[in-house]
Amino acid sequence: MRKGIYRRLARMGIQKNKKLYTPYILTCIGMAMMFYIILFLSISPAVRGMAGGDTMQLILRLGCYVMGFFALIFLFYTNSFLMRRRKKEFGLYNILGMGKKNLAAVMFWETVYVAVLSLTAGLLAGILLSKLAELCMFRILGETASFTLSVEWGAVRGTLLLFAVIFLLLLANSLRQIQLQNPIALLRSENVGEKPPKANWLFAVLGAVLLAAAYYIAVTIDDTVTALFVFFGAVILVIIATYLLFISGSVTVCRFLQKRKNYYYKTSHFVSVSSMVYRMKRNGAGLASICILCTMVLVMVSSTVCLYVGAEDSLRTRYPRHINLDVTLEEPAQFYSDEVQALRSEAADVVSGQGAELYNVLDYRVAGFAGFVTDGRAWTMNESQYNSTEPGAYADAWQIFLVSIEDYNRLMGENETLNEGEVLLYTTRGENYPGDTIAIGNGEPYIIKEKVDDFANNGVDSMQIIPSLYIFVPHFEELAGQLTELLGVGETTAAGTDVVSLHWFYGFDLSCDQQTQVDITMAIEDEILPAYESRTGCSVLCEGALMKRTDYYALYGGLFFLGVLLGIVFLLAAVLIIYYKQVSEGYEDQSRFAIMQKVGMTHREIWKSVNSQVLTVFFLPVLTAGLHLAFAFPLISKMLALFNAVNTRLLILTTAICYLVFVLFYVVVYRVTSRAYYSIVSGSREERE
Repeated sequence: MRKGIYRRLARMGIQKNKKLYTPYILTCIGMAMMFYIILFLSISPAVRGMAGGDTMQLILRLGCYVMGFFALIFLFYTNSFLMRRRKKEFGLYNILGMGKKNLAAVMFWETVYVAVLSLTAGLLAGILLSKLAELCMFRILGETASFTLSVEWGAVRGTLLLFAVIFLLLLANSLRQIQLQNPIALLRSENVGEKPPKANWLFAVLGAVLLAAAYYIAVTIDDTVTALFVFFGAVILVIIATYLLFISGSVTVCRFLQKRKNYYYKTSHFVSVSSMVYRMKRNGAGLASICILCTMVLVMVSSTVCLYVGAEDSLRTRYPRHINLDVTLEEPAQFYSDEVQALRSEAADVVSGQGAELYNVLDYRVAGFAGFVTDGRAWTMNESQYNSTEPGAYADAWQIFLVSIEDYNRLMGENETLNEGEVLLYTTRGENYPGDTIAIGNGEPYIIKEKVDDFANNGVDSMQIIPSLYIFVPHFEELAGQLTELLGVGETTAAGTDVVSLHWFYGFDLSCDQQTQVDITMAIEDEILPAYESRTGCSVLCEGALMKRTDYYALYGGLFFLGVLLGIVFLLAAVLIIYYKQVSEGYEDQSRFAIMQKVGMTHREIWKSVNSQVLTVFFLPVLTAGLHLAFAFPLISKMLALFNAVNTRLLILTTAICYLVFVLFYVVVYRVTSRAYYSIVSGSREERE
C-alpha cells in the first residue's frame, strides 16, 4: 500500500470515533498527569526537606504503586469499549482487502497517536500542576514554599516507562482480538447481542449470602485486632457478592418487571427493559464495577478527610499533656524513691526558669503485662500465643495494668476505699469484662467491687491494638513485686523483653507560648533526663505534643492528599464507565429505536424511555455503595482508631457529607450521559453525519 496510508487511516479512525476516543484520551491524559504528580512529590527534595517530609513521601510511594496498578487495569477496561465499537470498522477493512498485518499497522499507529498525545499532554499538565500540588502539601504541613517551578526528570522517566508498557500491552491485547476473529465475525460484532439470560437464582442467592456474611462480619467484630485480620477478607466478599448480585440479581429484577404487565407494557418501560434484559450480563458487570468504584471513593475520601480534620484531636489523644514522661523502672521500690521526687522538682525548676507554670498534672504508677484473661484469671502471653496470626488467638487478649487505689482517688477526685480482697476495674475501647472476680495468675481471686467508667488517659492506650484492663488495688507496691511469681514466669521472655513492666507516668500542661513549650521540652530531654538515667539506671521517654504535631500532620496530611487524588481518579473512572455504557448501548439500541420511530414512537417517548432505563437500573450502584458504606462503618471506625481517630461523631458527619456530595455529582453525570445516549438513539443530526 501507498506510504503513509496506515497513518491516515489511523487519524481518520480516531476523528470519526471522537465520541469514544475523546473521553478515552482525556482519561489517559488524566492518569499520566496524576501518576507524574504523585511520583514527583514522592521524590521531590523540597518535600523531603520539610518537617515530616519523609513520612509524607513514604505514603506517596505506596500511592504510586496503587496508581500504576489501577491505571493498568482501568485502561484495559476502557479499551475494551473502544474495541467493541471498532471491530465492525476493522471487519469492513478486512473484507475490502486489508490483511491482518495491515490492520495491525493501523492499530499500531492509532496506539502511537493516542500514546504520544496522552503522554505529552499528561506530562505537561502534570508539570504545571505539580507545583500547585506541592504548595498544597506545604499548606497541609504548615510550611512555606517557594514559587519556583521545577521538573523531576526521574518522575518523567518513571511515567513514560509505566505508560509505554501499558500502551504496548493494550496494543498486544487488541491485536490478539483481531487475529482470533474472521472478517464476517468482526463485521457483525457490533450487532451480536447476548442470548436472553435466565434468572440464575443459584448465583443470586450465593451473592446475597456472601454479602450478608460480609455485613455480619463488619457489624459484629468488637476488637481491633480481629478487624485487622478480616478487613481485606470482608472487602473481597463484598466485591464478589456485588458482581454476583448485579449480574444475576439484575436479570431477576428485569424478568420480574417483565411479568408486571401494568409496568412493562408502557412505552417508556417496554423498550428499556427489553433491551436491558438481552445484555444484562455485561450490563451487570459494568454496574458492579461502578458500584465498587463508588464505594472505594466514598471510603477513601471520608476516611482521610476525617483523619486530617480530626488530627488535633488525635494528637491530644496520643499526647494528653504538653509534656509526657514515661519512666521505666527496674524494681517496685523505685516507685516511691527520692529520685522520683527529685525528677519532679527538676522539671518544675526548668518550667519556672522559662517563666511558665505547669498545671493539669498526670502522675501515677503502673505494673503491667500483656496477657489473656480466661475463666477469671489473667495470664501472661507465651511466645506462641504472642506471635500467633490467628484472629481467634487475640479474642481474650488484654494489656493488663495494676494501679494503686491511692493514685486512682487522687487523679479522679474520688474517695474510694477497698477492703482486703477487693479491687476496682476499668476497661478501654468500650470492652466489657464479664466476670465478678479476677485473679492474677495463680493468686487468690479478687472481688470486683465496682467497674468504674473512666480513668486518666496517658496516651499509652491509643498505641495499643488490644484493649486495656486497669485493676485498681490496695497494697500496690507489694503486689507489683509478686507479679512474676504469681504469673509463673521468669523476669524476661525468650526474646529478652521484660514480662512485667513497671512504669511511672508523669505529664503536665504548660501556660506559655509554643516556642517556650519546645524550649522546655528540649531542656528536660537534654539536661535533666540523661543525669536521671545515669543515676538510677532507668530509661525515660520524653514526648512533647507540640514537637510531635509535625509528624502527625505529615502522616494524616499525606493520607488526606493521597486519598483526595486517588478519590478523583476513581471518580473519573466511574464517570468514564458510565459514559461508555451509555454511548456503547446507545449505538446498540440505535437500530431498535429507529424501527420504533418508524412505527410512531415520538422523541418525547424516547426521552421517557431513556429516563426509565436510568431510574430502573443505573441508580442502583450509588444506592448499593451507600449500603456498603453504612455496613462497613463499624469496621472503618475500628481501623481509624489505630490512627487515634476516635471521634465517631466527626466520622459520621464527614461520611454523610461525602455521600451527599457524591450523589449530587452522580446525578449530574447521569443527566449528561443520558443526553448523549438520547442523541444517539433518537438519530440527531450529529449522529447522522
